[in-house]
Amino acid sequence: MTDVLAVADHRRGELRDVSYELVTAGRELADVTGGDLHLAIISGPVDDFAEKANREGVDAIHTVSHGEEFNHDIYTQAIAQLYDAIAPQYVLAPNSVNGLDYAPAVADELDLPIVTDAVGLETDGQTLIANREMYGGKVETTVEVDAESALVTIRSAEWPTAEGTGDASIEALDADIDKDAIGSSVTGFEEVGGGDVDISEADVLVSIGRGIEEEENLDIIRDLADALDATLSSSRPIVDNGWLPKNRQVGQSGKVVTPDVYIAIGISGAVQHVAGMKGSETIVAINTDPNAPIMDIADYAIHDDLFDVVPALTEQFQ
Repeated sequence: MTDVLAVADHRRGELRDVSYELVTAGRELADVTGGDLHLAIISGPVDDFAEKANREGVDAIHTVSHGEEFNHDIYTQAIAQLYDAIAPQYVLAPNSVNGLDYAPAVADELDLPIVTDAVGLETDGQTLIANREMYGGKVETTVEVDAESALVTIRSAEWPTAEGTGDASIEALDADIDKDAIGSSVTGFEEVGGGDVDISEADVLVSIGRGIEEEENLDIIRDLADALDATLSSSRPIVDNGWLPKNRQVGQSGKVVTPDVYIAIGISGAVQHVAGMKGSETIVAINTDPNAPIMDIADYAIHDDLFDVVPALTEQFQ
């Protein structure tokens, strides 16, 4: 058993970025074990997804055309059958809403040890070493899995997305899905909680924290966001105060974002918030406290009063 099987993630007809991160993580493991990297695409427009997911490092793509949206029972059955056919050493899944739905069931079905929310993976070909964060990211733990095979869910934004065009073989699996065992189905979607924008898709985010002091001061931040053609986001206190809707929150209890530019204004950098934005390509921090944790991870740190800096930046970019 040397191969690696990764399960792509999609929602509402779109492959999620974590699918390409799974390719990177899976390729790293397969390079050590000496096996191939297999990518499973289950449900939805699988042929279109297979073409998009055919990145460098993927050896084989297996499509399972059953249903349009995620379904727990279809995924569990399909992955179990792929596992029997491929006999991989490791199975990788996203630590997403979908992944956390089916991964425990698959591990139980296949009698595999499971590690969730991994932020780092290593192997010597025999023992799998997974890094996980605990207590809101304050402590990093190391888990050694001494087993012939294992299932791991990985946290998004911890691995770079696979690039390039691959030459993987694409094979359709005629999975034997027991329709009588399917206990649920998707009947529709409804946006709730101010779903006007998806901050995880933004290229530039202007994010605000406690340092804004008053709700009316958000106007100067909006002016900057407009000047940069950026999307407005925030840390949790802003949402808790009701100043911005929940869908604008970045962090462990909000959304994980990986924009090209993340401008953190008046955000101290609590571990819960940092966990949601540390994958940003360029981080700019504006804070009066030079010892604020956000300053340690910033590419550009501006130690000054946001009420002086933000209007100056807005004027510069208008």
